[in-house]
Amino acid sequence: MVTGMLVRWSASSVMALAPDAASQRAAAGLAGPSSWSDSGTAGDLVWGLCAGSGKQPYQVVVDLTGPAYRCSCPSRKFPCKHVLALLLAWAGGTVPEREQPAGYTQAWQADRAARAENAAKPKEQTTTDAAGAARRSRQRARRVVAGMAELQMWLRDQVRVGLSGAAAEGYRHAEAMAARMVDAQAPGVASALRRLSAIPVSGAGWPGRLLGEYAQLHLLTRAHDQLDVLPPGLAAVVRFRVGYASSREDVLALPAVTDWWQVLAVRDLVDGPVPGRRVWLRGRDTGRFALLLSFAVNGNFGENADAALTPGTELDADLHFYPGQPLVRAVTGTRHGQSELTGRPAGAGDVTSLLDGWAAALEQDPWLTEWPALLTGTPALAGGQHFLVDSSGLAVPLLGEAAVWTLLAVSGGKPVVVAGEWSPAGLTALTAWHGERAVRL
Repeated sequence: MVTGMLVRWSASSVMALAPDAASQRAAAGLAGPSSWSDSGTAGDLVWGLCAGSGKQPYQVVVDLTGPAYRCSCPSRKFPCKHVLALLLAWAGGTVPEREQPAGYTQAWQADRAARAENAAKPKEQTTTDAAGAARRSRQRARRVVAGMAELQMWLRDQVRVGLSGAAAEGYRHAEAMAARMVDAQAPGVASALRRLSAIPVSGAGWPGRLLGEYAQLHLLTRAHDQLDVLPPGLAAVVRFRVGYASSREDVLALPAVTDWWQVLAVRDLVDGPVPGRRVWLRGRDTGRFALLLSFAVNGNFGENADAALTPGTELDADLHFYPGQPLVRAVTGTRHGQSELTGRPAGAGDVTSLLDGWAAALEQDPWLTEWPALLTGTPALAGGQHFLVDSSGLAVPLLGEAAVWTLLAVSGGKPVVVAGEWSPAGLTALTAWHGERAVRL
């Protein structure tokens, strides 16, 4: 028998987990008893079967202590609408208590326990394994060097023959070279080349924007040629931008930074081949920003506790930062408790502090494309463009029309604390605080 059920959540706490407003609306429509069968709760677990479009209902399970979720639906959102609907039903008291969890719920818990046990076991590496790893590392290094040499030639050709070729080929003019970088095991460069497709080769100013991207790639190839003599921090940046990955185990072996980490903003990345999620944190005591990056396996984040973090909460935990500069991307080590609701973050700056932070970060990583933003301002409209205006009158452009309208509603025309991502194009607002309550935009 399972006992000791957690305190029941409120509906607003459940909705705060939603990845977007559409998921909230869909979940509300599925939370009624008619959508569920064989639902139940026991201890920290909630489960149920939700009718879907197929013959078999979706199996939905939630471990409230994580929280951790599982749903058999194919949705790429995390948590999906079925998980949210089940939690809404549980919060509303319509999920009955049971003596024992359903069979699929027990199987999920057993699988989680087994994987956690395996992850905790020390990994042994034989001499043969080490030799094989070293050989593969040398082979990859040779492929990358050859690929970067080809990229240098390609870039020279683009400039030598002029940009008319790019204009003639349109959006996909860099696809062949991006595929070559994948073969050369330089995925970071391949992603940068694919981003060239987002630059319209028409309209005012497009040659300058395209040449700017070419210059960034050229700088990266030259920096890669000098890896052996670069300062360690900059060398780590170059390796990351090329696509050399640091293993999670290696990062966890680095010194930890312990703090109460406030969750500022969450951004879902749906355009890439593998869906991802960026979670921006800020240490309550250290004032440091941190980025947790998660990817969905088979379209689902599974039990990734980092991906389940929501704005307006904070976590007492150890963070371990990836090598590089500035030290921003991190992985979560030891958690010293569950995430807790918190109020409006302190230390929100103005436009000047935002741009100063961006300039300092760009000095350390010239290929930086986004930077965390936490500032106070008032949304305003001028010349058909929305801006966020600070108390001194300085303004930055706001991106994302849907989020801007929500921000306008939250602010009511008054100053509001906003968190999001800054890029050269402007500010993408992701969270705003209505009083002490975080609203995901």
